[in-house]
Amino acid sequence: MIVGIFADTHDHLDNIRRAVDLFNRQRCDVVLFAGDFTSTFAVPPLRHLNCPLIGCFGDNDANKVGLRGGLRIIGTVHEPPHLAVLEDGTRVVLAHMWRQLRGFQQPFDVAVYAHTHKPSIERDERGRLLINPGETSGWTFRRPTVAILDTDTMEATIVPLPSMPVPDDVAHLTTRRP
Repeated sequence: MIVGIFADTHDHLDNIRRAVDLFNRQRCDVVLFAGDFTSTFAVPPLRHLNCPLIGCFGDNDANKVGLRGGLRIIGTVHEPPHLAVLEDGTRVVLAHMWRQLRGFQQPFDVAVYAHTHKPSIERDERGRLLINPGETSGWTFRRPTVAILDTDTMEATIVPLPSMPVPDDVAHLTTRRP
């Protein structure tokens, strides 16, 4: 299976659209989200996904009822940690913060977490994949990223989202004048 992974969108609608486009072009079978949509503004672009979404809430998701309701036509969103068993049997635990995984007792193959906005892919002492897709928003480090996981090979890749050029009609607002 090809799995798209993202987190920390923080209402950056353009980058959510870019992530959805990338996941659709990669023909993802499912997309996983590790928290911080931030508001229901994030929902409409996600409805363009060509596959189901399974997510968990982050520490900046205030309107959980609205997010659950808006996302129900494309997927589900849960309290972390949440164990999802994918169609091929891969067991993925979703959390927003690494500390939410402490003491998690159920067996899993992949842990997806976020919160730091810093992408990383590691293996723990048991060989399980630990994936932080980084920040989809790009608000913090100006390097928006997502991750792609192939469950057949159990290999994951961090993928930068393309940058957005500054439109001509607002370029003058960011140019310093002497």
